[in-house]
Amino acid sequence: MKQIICPISNEKINEQITRLNAIIGILLIVAAFAFQLPVILFFLVADYFVRAFTKAKFSPISYLSHWLTNTLNLGEKAIDKAPKIFAARLAFLLMLSITVLSVCGLHSAALLVAGIYVFFAALEFALTICVGCIIYTYLIVPFNK
Repeated sequence: MKQIICPISNEKINEQITRLNAIIGILLIVAAFAFQLPVILFFLVADYFVRAFTKAKFSPISYLSHWLTNTLNLGEKAIDKAPKIFAARLAFLLMLSITVLSVCGLHSAALLVAGIYVFFAALEFALTICVGCIIYTYLIVPFNK
């Protein structure tokens, strides 16, 4: 099997925060569909936009995760930030797709894409498997050679 390659940077972030970001994202998307609250979808799109494309230190979800990490004394495990930014950009695209599909009344398609998001986020939360790195390895790296 091919070695997984992730984007690399000199910046580090706390893995505990990224894992909490994932579970909070799962809970919010489930709530959005369970309670039929599209405002939560718009919030998630905005939050992922902040994480993926701005220099802002904290998105609302990251701020909450940071606070929880400190409050619960979860400790710190420094990991490379670049793969998480790439994953946030993928999640932004998924959230944008989910929101557009939902607003357009294509609820089955929105649920399908939401299921993909939940699966990827669950892998990050439970097993620290970054699907962004897998996608980067097989879809980005071959075209950059």
